Amino acid sequence: MHRRVRVPSRVNIIGEHTDYAGGLALPFTIDNYLQLEIIPHDSDFIGDETVVRLWQAVGGYPAELVVNSNIPIGKGMSSSAALCVAVVVGMMPDLEKMEICLHAQRIEHEILGTKCGLLDQMAMVFGRKNHASLINFTDLSVDYIAMPKSWRFKLVDSRIHRKLADIDYQSNDDYRSEHLITENQRVTDALSSDAEHLGVLLNQSHHSLMKLGVSLPEVDEMVKNLQLTHGVLGARMMGGGYGGMILVLVESDKILPDGLTVSSTGTFSFEEFS
Repeated sequence: MHRRVRVPSRVNIIGEHTDYAGGLALPFTIDNYLQLEIIPHDSDFIGDETVVRLWQAVGGYPAELVVNSNIPIGKGMSSSAALCVAVVVGMMPDLEKMEICLHAQRIEHEILGTKCGLLDQMAMVFGRKNHASLINFTDLSVDYIAMPKSWRFKLVDSRIHRKLADIDYQSNDDYRSEHLITENQRVTDALSSDAEHLGVLLNQSHHSLMKLGVSLPEVDEMVKNLQLTHGVLGARMMGGGYGGMILVLVESDKILPDGLTVSSTGTFSFEEFS
């Protein structure tokens, strides 16, 4: 049977660099997708070499593997996690959601060499339309909050591209514990925040990520300029760091007209047909 999996990208509102330390995060899925087509073949594995290796790592059968995606690569929007989730769902669509996340994390570690936490996978697999997911990485629980209409987010591309597998995340261990404590508190505070206060929390988050050592001076300058822009309530780097997209909270959709407007969608989809 021909299979098709569509996995959404994700935006993390707040709670960055917390997932591998038992912290909190508040992501939502957006309307950018990676699609994987799995067309059974008699004997061969056909497709991009890396995709084939991921497929084989989950016990995949001979097939033609076709990937189409409008998730930007290297922009902090988790294109690699989306691919790994798609591969796992394509091979094992009946797995429990948490098992999908764990298998996707495993093959991202083993095949792609990215020592990621579970934020991206859980955000994509547990996503719910018009909601953000409150993920607690201590017990891997997920709660949902309805997205307030006043929370209007845009993404601004820093145009700095870094491979996650090349990044050393141990850049400032002395500050790591403090970041975890304060970032967790910012996630908790965000749950009851209006747009103005959420903007303050985003700004504070970026300052803490700077101290953690996962940003770049060029990105910091862009974030600062955005924070000072009329109609911007807050801005911070997003994702693993060292470039990629900047998350911006705006007063109205008219602010930053060239930015990518994002809103909450749902989880992955799976189809099987002859």
